[in-house]
Amino acid sequence: MDETEQSDKNGQRNILARAITGPLLFIFILGDVLGAGIYALVGVIAGEVGGAVWVPLLVALAMALLTATSYAELVTKYPRAGGAAVFAQRAFRKPLVSFLVGFSMLAAGVTSAAGLALAFSGDYLKAFVDVPTVPAALVFLLLVGLLNARGIKESMRANVVMTVVEVTGLVLVVVLACVVLGRGDGNLTRLVEFDDSRSPALGVLAAALLAYYSFVGFETSANVAEEVKNVSKVYPRALFGALVTAGVAYVLVGFSASVVLPADELAESSGPLLAVVSAADVGFPPRLFSLIALVAVANGALLTMIMASRLTYGMASEGLLPSSFAKVLPQRRTPWLAIVATTVVAMGLCLTGSLSALAETVVLLLLVVFISTNIAVLVLRRDVVKHSHFRAPTIFPILALLTCVALLTQQSAATWLRAAALLAVGIVLYALSHRATKNDTTSSNA
Repeated sequence: MDETEQSDKNGQRNILARAITGPLLFIFILGDVLGAGIYALVGVIAGEVGGAVWVPLLVALAMALLTATSYAELVTKYPRAGGAAVFAQRAFRKPLVSFLVGFSMLAAGVTSAAGLALAFSGDYLKAFVDVPTVPAALVFLLLVGLLNARGIKESMRANVVMTVVEVTGLVLVVVLACVVLGRGDGNLTRLVEFDDSRSPALGVLAAALLAYYSFVGFETSANVAEEVKNVSKVYPRALFGALVTAGVAYVLVGFSASVVLPADELAESSGPLLAVVSAADVGFPPRLFSLIALVAVANGALLTMIMASRLTYGMASEGLLPSSFAKVLPQRRTPWLAIVATTVVAMGLCLTGSLSALAETVVLLLLVVFISTNIAVLVLRRDVVKHSHFRAPTIFPILALLTCVALLTQQSAATWLRAAALLAVGIVLYALSHRATKNDTTSSNA
């Protein structure tokens, strides 16, 4: 049976279409990484580290690349939807562990989408229309779900357009900083200034946790591996190329923000890049930049919900969730029930917390997933497959594990409690699903 073929209880095959080429995958990953994080978090990073915003961004890039090598090996070795949950299933052979890894990824995805929906419906949207934040967020998620259900090609095409727009916004920030420097108004000395309230090392580590959030979108690509053409060759190139491209863009944006504005002014702004554009004072319309930011946030939400629905589909195909979640639309070949479920959950999460609270929870949940994946790549070295695939140097997963643990030490008690509550819900759902499966087996044997 082909790697892309899954079977439901009736023996029917559910096949996802291989419609993603190398360039589309590169843009998919780049668009997910270059999302709302950099548009919203530059100010928060400046508040932690000072004017040297580029340093934690560079550190976070290095950390992300280490874990990315594990994903490159496992995705090309086992190119099926499901990502980290499938890797855990193969490595640990413990259904509960596999479920918790997959559920952590799923919880992180829908929580991130909920946070992005709130960000979309906040101040940037209010620059155009004054509507209540939560209702607008719910409508936004509904529209994202409909686009997701229409098809992977349509979603990817929308991603191409939105990625071009959000990259244009980042390029604009860099160009405006050059203009400010050219007229003698910029300050290059801020690039090496650190917050004097703590040691530079602690400031960089704390800021790197926030910067890491701006890079973690790369893991969503593992959940569309089943829809990538020639995945063994295409995936590593697209993954590393997109991460390095995003890293260069982020460092340049970090340079630009610090050159134009001091760290305290960046930290006080909820739209730091908009503040940079306004401070440049070159006549660029602030509302137009707000529109660019809205597109960036929308793109992040779309790609995150694509990931969440494909992960749900993959977990169902592996027997970690009810098999009904593996159902696909006959014509569109999209996992419609998984899309409905993840959209509804994201809508519910919009009612439970602020953007900052949801973002902190996302990072902690993803670190748990990354630890599992970095261990899995080492455990599965003894599993030989017939096709060629990428192989990461052994030291890289080990270093990646150390970086994940270091970042975990920066999490607050409140964030740990929130993540634990989400995982407790997952354990309850797993118990209910396991009981239903056991009852079905007993009934069929009677």
